[in-house]
Amino acid sequence: QVQVVESGGGLVQPGGSLRLSCAASGSILTISTTAWYRQVSGKPRELVAFITRGRFTDYADFVKGRFIISRGNVRNTVYLQMNNLKPDDTAVYYCNVTLGRQNYWGQGTQVTVSS
Repeated sequence: QVQVVESGGGLVQPGGSLRLSCAASGSILTISTTAWYRQVSGKPRELVAFITRGRFTDYADFVKGRFIISRGNVRNTVYLQMNNLKPDDTAVYYCNVTLGRQNYWGQGTQVTVSS
């Protein structure tokens, strides 16, 4: 069994920053990829960024230059540093962990960007 838990969401003003955390625990040998997605109610979930086991990273165009995905010092932890946040970044952010052929999702954390 694998558990994925996100944290760090909240309310922030436009131009502000937040750091989301994703922690995976349980029966884990090797995580191949960790990704952040986001979803606005009524719209499809969209990929924000991902990091591979080899620390290759990639980002959606709408966050390039503003968000940074990285691995933490704690095993199986990944961060999403979000800078210069915009109202359009408001969404529930989900962490997805890939182990072999299995994908695991967290419960999501709400990010609201508003003045």
